[in-house]
Amino acid sequence: MPSSQPKAVIHVISHTHWDREWYMPYEAHHAKLIQTMDELLAIMDRDPEYRSFYLDGQTIVLDDYLQVYPEKREKLVQLVQEGRLSAGPWYILQDEFLTSSEANVRNLQIGHRDSRAFGPVSKLGYFPDSFGNMGQAAQLMQQAGITTAVFGRGVKATGFNNSVSESPDLESPYSEMNWDSPDGSRVLGILFANWYNNGMEIPEEPAAAKAFWDHAIASASRYASTRHLLLMNGCDHQPAQANLSAALRTARELYPDYEFIHSNWDDYVKAVHSDLPPELSTIKGELRGQRTDGWFSLVNTASARIYIKQLNQQNQTMLEKIAEPLAAFAHAQGRPYPHGLLNYAWRTLMQNHPHDSICGCSVDEVYHEMRTRFEKSKGVAASVIADSTAFLGGQIDTTGFAAISRDSAPFAVFSTSGYEDSGVVTVELELGRRYFKPGEAQAETAAIVGRDTTADGYLVDADGKRVPFVSSDLGVRFGYDLPADKFRQPYFARVVSVTFEAAAIPAMGYGSFAWIPSAGEEAGPAAASLVTAPNTLENDFLRVSIQTDGTLTMLDKTNGQTFDGLGYYENVGDVGNEYIFKQPNGDTAITTRGLAADIRLVEDAPHRAVYEVTHTLDIPESADERLQAEIATMVPFLERQAQRSSKRVPLSIVTRVSLSRSERGVRAHASFDNQAKDHRLRVMLPSGVSVAKHYADSIFEVAERATVPNPEWVNPSNCQHQSAFVDVHEAGRGLTVGNKGLNEYEVLRDDSGTIAVTILRSTGELGDWGVFPTPDAQCLGRNEAEWILLPHGGADDRFRAYQAAYGFQVPLQAVQTGLHAGPLAPRQSLLNWNGAGSRLALSSLKVNEDRGDLVARWYNLSGEPSELRVDAGRDAALYESNVLEEDNGARIGEAGSATVPVAGYKIVSIGLRADK
Repeated sequence: MPSSQPKAVIHVISHTHWDREWYMPYEAHHAKLIQTMDELLAIMDRDPEYRSFYLDGQTIVLDDYLQVYPEKREKLVQLVQEGRLSAGPWYILQDEFLTSSEANVRNLQIGHRDSRAFGPVSKLGYFPDSFGNMGQAAQLMQQAGITTAVFGRGVKATGFNNSVSESPDLESPYSEMNWDSPDGSRVLGILFANWYNNGMEIPEEPAAAKAFWDHAIASASRYASTRHLLLMNGCDHQPAQANLSAALRTARELYPDYEFIHSNWDDYVKAVHSDLPPELSTIKGELRGQRTDGWFSLVNTASARIYIKQLNQQNQTMLEKIAEPLAAFAHAQGRPYPHGLLNYAWRTLMQNHPHDSICGCSVDEVYHEMRTRFEKSKGVAASVIADSTAFLGGQIDTTGFAAISRDSAPFAVFSTSGYEDSGVVTVELELGRRYFKPGEAQAETAAIVGRDTTADGYLVDADGKRVPFVSSDLGVRFGYDLPADKFRQPYFARVVSVTFEAAAIPAMGYGSFAWIPSAGEEAGPAAASLVTAPNTLENDFLRVSIQTDGTLTMLDKTNGQTFDGLGYYENVGDVGNEYIFKQPNGDTAITTRGLAADIRLVEDAPHRAVYEVTHTLDIPESADERLQAEIATMVPFLERQAQRSSKRVPLSIVTRVSLSRSERGVRAHASFDNQAKDHRLRVMLPSGVSVAKHYADSIFEVAERATVPNPEWVNPSNCQHQSAFVDVHEAGRGLTVGNKGLNEYEVLRDDSGTIAVTILRSTGELGDWGVFPTPDAQCLGRNEAEWILLPHGGADDRFRAYQAAYGFQVPLQAVQTGLHAGPLAPRQSLLNWNGAGSRLALSSLKVNEDRGDLVARWYNLSGEPSELRVDAGRDAALYESNVLEEDNGARIGEAGSATVPVAGYKIVSIGLRADK
């Protein structure tokens, strides 16, 4: 009798996982892409049974093809509209943890915008090869109208290429599961339990096909919760299978009890949703492979080529935290918003964000090109910042300074971190500017400026109150204007460099100051030195003593807590690769603990004091000769016997420890000339807090993580990702360590709750599937690192420290302006907001491309409900939006202000429309 059960359905989805650059540089991969796409289009033309091909969830594949063949755009549009090619939802397949919260959002936004130009947007949360998945993915997907996510890593016991272990203790018995974000948002999660190549190169010949399908069907059936089985027909840079239709005809003949479909993601996902069992396992938050042995989570890509991460952090900060909000403020005052420039800058930056690029796990040539992209994007951001601050400066009423002196040189200082900010600012002010024309006696013009100006003077704020400062005369210098309505205008001017502490600059606002030229004027009002004893720095909040071995003893004067032994360095060997750190068997750490340091006071100014601490370590120059032999013969890193060399080289680390008058944290900047290979350098920061959990800044959340890993974890190292900071705290005591582009940390399983931050990892091979030497990844030469120590009182007090850590990454911006009237007050906030208990973080402020509305985004740092109060400072309509910045039509508040409840861990976007 025929079975009453419906047939199992084999969904074969053709695709290629397209790493834009990896084991070859970009243009080599690019040429391969052109060949792959050409052949794919030819297959689709000649084979009507070849129904669809998935372009890896990223629209940049289309861009890269059209860069060579722009005349084929109409063909691609036709195929997308017919459903035979996919478009989006991402612009690129990013590494989620090494790109900022806003970069993840812009990736979705640009991917959606580009997709709409071709046809329907692929509404699939596609994370095929992310090295771990962010905890807020489900919330981001839901806000973008995406209900299903597929991913390759982070769940179950996975090994190389996601091979599944036999352990019964799995996080889900099925490849399908509920995936929840911390706020409760949910999507259906589908794991590539047999990787995304389990249907590649399907045989057409019956005997080979029988062997293939017997294995493939059994493997897919093992984890599927429905009768719909997924076979991914492709792999990394895999060309389309030209004989697929014939291979599927063979399969249908061999297996009449199965239905074989050349499918697509839309049809497969719809079928799975309709056939799910009533109960699925639920996974929550981050997927980082914590139920594995710990060797293949690939977290150590966070420390490969740290210089790339630092450039990325600078670039992201310039775009999202400085250029965009300043351009938005200028737009609100009537200046056109530079959508095109910012879009170009974001795209250029995100071309560095694919996982094999930003992770530092590619060949050296990739990073030569990445440096150029960073410089291009940063150059655009710098131009937008300069234009926006110049425009805003021209809108500020500075006439009050004229009462002090008609020769006043006013300037404005902008804070765009989202919080009231105090910081040390250096501004170069031009005095006595004198223009000249071609052919004039330029030397005489310069001499006149030198004779008619003075570098002496003093500094005042908008109230006319004198401000302590340090200045230096940079002499008469050439400069030029580029007016919008005439030819360039060269000039000479005297330049005075003024450094001071700009205190309490309003959040998302500015303050005004002026340099008052005055011959013979004393430096400024006296201020007590921040050096209160030998090798000791102190302000109203902290006292920091530098011990003879260079470690810091820090007293938090607000609660009486003392932190000892902060800031020693640890050096160990590394015989792993760009993906994975592996300390040599039996290797002993070399540290600076107890090693006498050279300590010198190098700055004692009214606004800041700085000590320079120099350590010199004697370390092995490299691994021994066995490592190169093991690399050349592809000995797995876990089996390597290489040790560190007996030959030594010096490693001199110069650390500048600084404390400013108003800051609640101690800053550190380390620089060193690395001449050793195959090693790792970390700064060690004992928190004095021994707890089971700690907290790290991640994508739209402060993630709570276990300090002690699960029992399955056998890797001695438990390094993890961070964005702006890591925090360890208990009742009444806590330490937050902020950073700039130092994305790898570990909280040690010791009695001191030591936070170890990686500041250098040197390795000489890519790793993975072949032999790819990467000498540049040894990071020889000058390296540097920056961090800040922020003690706090634990619990709720930690959110103040988190805000300071965010602010640490965002420098204040200063611009000189003239003496003039203007519609803006000398000091004000351009966007007033507050969140109850300071639990909210401002993520971005920009202008939406489609409607021209201002859009601001916040997120709740905690699981406790909060409340957001927004006051735009003008009569405007406010509405709740989403990460795609859509207007849902529902207005909130009135007259440009509103109070919005924000649930725990919620991401909230607010639009502001001037026309109401």
